[in-house]
Amino acid sequence: MTGDQLEVGVGPWAGDPPADPRYDPQLLAEGDRRNVVDRYRYWRREAVVADLDLRRHDFHVAIENWQHDLNIGTVVRNANAFLAAEVHIVGRRRWNRRGAMVTDRYQHVRHHETIEEFAAWAGDRDLPVVGIDNLPGSRPLETTSLPRRCALLFGQEGPGLSEAARSACDQLFSIAQYGSTRSINAGVASGIAMHAWIRAHAGPPPA
Repeated sequence: MTGDQLEVGVGPWAGDPPADPRYDPQLLAEGDRRNVVDRYRYWRREAVVADLDLRRHDFHVAIENWQHDLNIGTVVRNANAFLAAEVHIVGRRRWNRRGAMVTDRYQHVRHHETIEEFAAWAGDRDLPVVGIDNLPGSRPLETTSLPRRCALLFGQEGPGLSEAARSACDQLFSIAQYGSTRSINAGVASGIAMHAWIRAHAGPPPA
């Protein structure tokens, strides 16, 4: 499914309800209209998160948030779709959750006050910080493979990665563009970069 299409959902459970504790009695009784794959129909939110935690990938996603960026919701939604380990919001704690389409309920989100704090967190875990921005010296994402363990870092809409963020990066990659625009937004860039990681390191999704 692409775009903002949502599943219609399913009605109340037909027949005797399952005894499995992963199922939510209210959803079983009233139906499940959440935007979740069929695998998780009628499951409690906590049970969905626990199951996702068993399969999360080795990459993290971070985005700077100095101007209340509207792209952050899309970044979180993409991170959920590609099963990132965590999303890191760097800067302002508050962000517009509307674009996440409630996927933040199933995605671990961590806040860092500064780039330096985030970089220290990543360094303590030997997690390379990989900046994604069309900057001089950036290597083309299309011609290389991202590290299996890494944190993909995206900048603010408009200015891109801040000077502090650039200094914190162990590697920098750019996304090729062919039209007249100077840049693509961070939400789109994050989806492209995450999918590049998926193509390099992930197996097929569960049935």
